[in-house]
Amino acid sequence: MAITLVNPGGLPEIDLYRQVSIGSGSKLVFIAGQVAWGADGVTVGEGDLAAQVEQCYLNIGTALAEVGASFDDVVKLTVYLVDWAPEKMSLFAEGVARAAARLGVTPVAPLTGIGVAALAGPDLLVEVEATAIID
Repeated sequence: MAITLVNPGGLPEIDLYRQVSIGSGSKLVFIAGQVAWGADGVTVGEGDLAAQVEQCYLNIGTALAEVGASFDDVVKLTVYLVDWAPEKMSLFAEGVARAAARLGVTPVAPLTGIGVAALAGPDLLVEVEATAIID
């Protein structure tokens, strides 16, 4: 595997992700921000943050599989959340857990969550982009 995930001593342990990833592969993979669109381009889970997070992670999984990668190869996730507030964390975590169960993975690469005013469409609540390293 090209990725080693670490929680350094002196930094808090976060259940949803690790603080550091070390990549040693030879190919960088950049996945464009994925929103909650199904393959037909229709929004999945309109108004439902957990459902949209789940779909975003499933879309990332699909993109990774296309290039022979998986969540085990992800070194960094960036998550953009519309009108983010800490009370929404449980919905975000629920969506990640549902996607992880469907994909059979534990996506714990370092992530940065960024609150934004809006995304590409008024019905979109979240967008997730990924960077991976593969051999």
